[in-house]
Amino acid sequence: MTTNSDMAAVVDALRAGDRFLVTSHEHPDGDALGSLLAMHLALGQLGKDSVMALAGQAPLPGEYRFLQLDEHGLLRSLPKDAAERVLVAVDCAQETRLTDARLLDATVIVNVDHHHDNTRFGTVDLVVADASSTAEVLADVFSELGVSLTPEIAEALYAGLVTDTGRFQYSNTTPKALRLAADLLEAGADIQRIFQGVYESMQFAKVKLLARALDRATLYHDGHVVVSYLLRGDFGEVGAAEPYSEGIIDVLRAVEGAELAALIREPPRDVSPARKVSLRSSDDRVDVSAIARLSGGGGHRQAAGFSSDLRQARPGCRHTPRRSAR
Repeated sequence: MTTNSDMAAVVDALRAGDRFLVTSHEHPDGDALGSLLAMHLALGQLGKDSVMALAGQAPLPGEYRFLQLDEHGLLRSLPKDAAERVLVAVDCAQETRLTDARLLDATVIVNVDHHHDNTRFGTVDLVVADASSTAEVLADVFSELGVSLTPEIAEALYAGLVTDTGRFQYSNTTPKALRLAADLLEAGADIQRIFQGVYESMQFAKVKLLARALDRATLYHDGHVVVSYLLRGDFGEVGAAEPYSEGIIDVLRAVEGAELAALIREPPRDVSPARKVSLRSSDDRVDVSAIARLSGGGGHRQAAGFSSDLRQARPGCRHTPRRSAR
């Protein structure tokens, strides 16, 4: 349960530190990337020495190019002084989802998130489970710190807000989230540019990858569950990078009558884990984060995921599909 003391502890840690390393989870989405940039810009406004880092070679989702993370100095490997900096992890529910385990060597870890199953791995933690997004949590943190909402910060926060609420259509769209959207618009966020960047700039290879997932979609349990998969070879054959699979699960989620959607995909690189599974539910009674936690994953009640090296179903898990959803 979040308390005022959680907010105070995080604000104090951000005020007290001089050098920061801002990061988020592997395979970042709009809330992760928007929150990453917003925190970095806010620390810079406060006169702090801040760097952003997401370790790894996998390309970032192309739909967030408008955030211009590279131009803002995003590092894809850890700086040499990483352990000496205050680590700020945004939108990361578990320490195991950080892009490099060495990030945990930091003496002070500030953990800001909105996932209800966050493991509270920080030295100080601010986890607001009823917030629409980590971007919403950061907006409150910035207010406490006296950070001005510049157009750049506003756009970064809006990117996190609009994507995690599904364009303000998911059940986590609260009056507070809508009021924040208005505040960000007033602060100079170019919402048309954000919309075009996120929703109207789909690479053709991603369209081809989506087509394969839709062709394989199958209904189970009288149409209440829809499942599809992507094989490792699919990525190379259509010229798609790993992040191109992001968002496909949300198309499956929209199938009429389906209360649970699952997308199983093999990463295009022959590495462990062998499978990544994305889960979505359209019924709040179905808590997919509970399913994900059974395999070491997590997330939200209606959006979660996990990784696995299992290559076949466990005994008793076989079901006969009703029909193909095409």
